[in-house]
Amino acid sequence: MSQQADKRPSDEVDERQLALATEEGDTYLWSIEYMANEVAHAGEVKEAGDFKVAFAQEEAEGMYHFREEGDLEWVEPDDENCHLEVAVADIDDGRFVPELDVEATLVPGDGEAVGPVEVPLVWHPGLHHYGVNLSVPGDGTYTIRIHVEPPTFPRHDETNGDRYAESVDVEFEDVDVETGQD
Repeated sequence: MSQQADKRPSDEVDERQLALATEEGDTYLWSIEYMANEVAHAGEVKEAGDFKVAFAQEEAEGMYHFREEGDLEWVEPDDENCHLEVAVADIDDGRFVPELDVEATLVPGDGEAVGPVEVPLVWHPGLHHYGVNLSVPGDGTYTIRIHVEPPTFPRHDETNGDRYAESVDVEFEDVDVETGQD
């Protein structure tokens, strides 16, 4: 599924470890394709800089939110009528990239932009991704703009760690958004 990785064996990683990373990435990319094309109402994947960026759009949905140690609270959507999921993977091996600052803007064909809104990390039993419930004007054709800031975490490996240094902007046009609550 992923391209041949540009990563090379180094003092930090051997060929077997690179192959395992690519296998992990292939599985993640298959999960993205399944989410975007089989589960969600709409979805797509594009390449941008050091990343593959995908979105999936569904009806707004409930989620557990952390309140304090040992206390999670299930929160249903209030006025939100759209759930946007964003997956960001390494361009070379396809693995999920954590700890990113992701923003999204949804622009209806005949209306005012919604956003930019922060799209935080969401744990999901099938696919780690960034996700948010939001309120949009209603069903229709939208342009979805996703902005990903370069992460501030350290990059291990002098040979392969020189990556994720620039922000990326991805635009998905003519997206058929279907609103509601799940």
